[in-house]
Amino acid sequence: MNTIDKTMPVDLINFINNTPSILWNLSPDELTNITIQKNMGELTKNETLAINTGQFTGRAPKDRFIVHDKETEDAIDWGDINIPIKEIYYKNLKTNIINYLETKQSYGRNCFACADQSYKLNITLITEFPWSNIFGYNMFLRLSSEELKDFKNEWTILCAPGYKANPKIDGTRKQNFSIINFTEKVILIGGTGYTGEIKKGIFSVLNYILPIKNKILPMHCSANIGTSNDTTLFFGLSGTGKTTLSADPHRKLIGDDEHGWSNTSIFNFEGGCYAKCINLSQDKEPDIFKAIKKGALLENISIDKHREVDFMDSYKTENTRVSYPINHINNIVTPSIGPVPKNIFFLTADAFGVLPPISKLDSHQAMYHFISGYTSKIAGTEEGIIEPQATFSACFGAPFMPLHPTLYANMLGQKMSKANVNVWLINTGWSGGEYGVGSRISLKYTRSMISSAMNGELDNVIYKKHDFFKLNMPISCSNVPSQILDPINTWSNPEEYKTQAANLSRLFHENFKKIKKSINNNPNNKIDLDNILLGSPKIIDTI
Repeated sequence: MNTIDKTMPVDLINFINNTPSILWNLSPDELTNITIQKNMGELTKNETLAINTGQFTGRAPKDRFIVHDKETEDAIDWGDINIPIKEIYYKNLKTNIINYLETKQSYGRNCFACADQSYKLNITLITEFPWSNIFGYNMFLRLSSEELKDFKNEWTILCAPGYKANPKIDGTRKQNFSIINFTEKVILIGGTGYTGEIKKGIFSVLNYILPIKNKILPMHCSANIGTSNDTTLFFGLSGTGKTTLSADPHRKLIGDDEHGWSNTSIFNFEGGCYAKCINLSQDKEPDIFKAIKKGALLENISIDKHREVDFMDSYKTENTRVSYPINHINNIVTPSIGPVPKNIFFLTADAFGVLPPISKLDSHQAMYHFISGYTSKIAGTEEGIIEPQATFSACFGAPFMPLHPTLYANMLGQKMSKANVNVWLINTGWSGGEYGVGSRISLKYTRSMISSAMNGELDNVIYKKHDFFKLNMPISCSNVPSQILDPINTWSNPEEYKTQAANLSRLFHENFKKIKKSINNNPNNKIDLDNILLGSPKIIDTI
C-alpha cells in the first residue's frame, strides 16, 4: 500500500491501510466495465460512458460546510457561503462514512492537483461508486507508476452518495452534505452523487492553502497561450463564455476552469475539463464535441434507443455535463503551465444590453469589477426568473473562496501591477436592447475583439468613455462594425438605453454597499477601498 502521512487521523490511516474491499487505482476501462455490470450507466454509440448522478444534478452550496476549529476560527470568511459546522458533527459523520464504506466495495485513487510541481497537492480519493472514481481520474492530475510507488497522501476525500445524514443529530441542513476539515485535511461528501462536489471541494482547499502558505493567487478562470508565449486569462461566471473563448485554434489551452498565479507562472490546478453539454454542437464547440469519446464521462444526458446522445434534451437538468482528461483536446500545452499573463478578460453576459462589447479597464476599474464579479441571469434559467436579473459573485467565484474576497483582490492588484497586464471587460450578452428585445452579441465579433486586444491592435486606437460606467471603449476594431462598440448606438431609443444604464449602475452600487459593509467589518482588511471606488460607475445612489 502507499505511504500514509502519519499526521493523518488514525481512523483514516486504518481505513485506507486495512480495508481489503477498496480497489485501488483501477483504469477507466476497468471502472467503466464495473459501472456497466452494476447497471449504473450505459455506453453511447461511440463508447462514452453515460451515467445519472441521482437526485442532485448540481452543487448544493447551502449544504457545504467548513469545520469551525482553531485552524479556521479567525481565518475563514464565515457567512452564507462559508457555513460553519461543529467539530463533533464532523467526527461523527466521518466515523459513520468510514463504517458505511467498510461494508461495501469501494474505489480508491491516488492523484494530485497543481501542474506546477512546486505546489503539488497529493490527494487520496475513495468513492462508493465506480463512476465517481472515473471523474477523479479525469479531473485530477494522474500519477505515473513510479510516482505511485512514492506517493504520500496529503488530503483525503471520502465520497459516499448512498450515505445520508440525519439533520436532527448531524448538524446538517438536509441529508446531503459536503464538509471540509482543514485541520485533518479531509473532505466528506455524502447524500449526493453530483461529481462537481469533488472537484470544487479541492478547489476550495487550494483557495485557502495557496494564498496563505505560498502567496499564490488561486483563480476561477480559463487560460491559454499564444505562439509568442503570451498567456491570456478569462474570468467569468457560468454562461459567460469562459470555456468557449479560451478554446482557440490559434492558441494552446492551459486549462478551462481553475488556475494559480505564482511569481513566474500560470498553472492549471486540474488534469481535465468539466464542460457543460446543453445544446452542444460540433459547429459551436468543436473541441469539446470531439473530446466526448471513450474515457469521458457524460452526466444526466439523454440517450436514444440507438445509443445516440441528445445534447438538446434537458429532461433531467439544464446542467448536463461531461468530464474528460485534458489530453482529449489536441491543442494543449504540456505540462499545463504558462508564463504570467499579458492580457486578462473579465467576461459578463449582460442581459440588460448596457455594457460595451469590449472596454479597457484601468487599475481601479479592474479591481472594482473583479470584486463585483457581475453577470446576469435570463428568463427561464431558474424557477421564478421572468426578466433579466443581475448576479454578483466576488472574484468571479465566491462560492469557492474560504478567505475574504479582499485578500484575493489585493493579490490580483499586486500581480497585475507587477506584470503590467492589460485588463479588458467583455460583454458576451446582449446589444440593442435587453434580453427579449435586443440580440446576443455575435461570437464571431467577440472573438475578433479579443484577438485584436491580444495582438496589440487596440493599443493604437482612439477610445471614448462610457457615460455611466466610465469604461474606455475603442471606436474601431478590425472585423467588427464600429456602430456596436458603443452600445447606445445599437438601441432604437437612446433615452431608453440611458434609463437602463442608470438602473444597472444602481445595481452595481447596491451590491457594493454590501461589499463595503463586509470590508469594514473584516479586521484583516488591508485593501484601499477609496482607490477601488474610483473604478465604479457614476454614483446614482450614495454608498
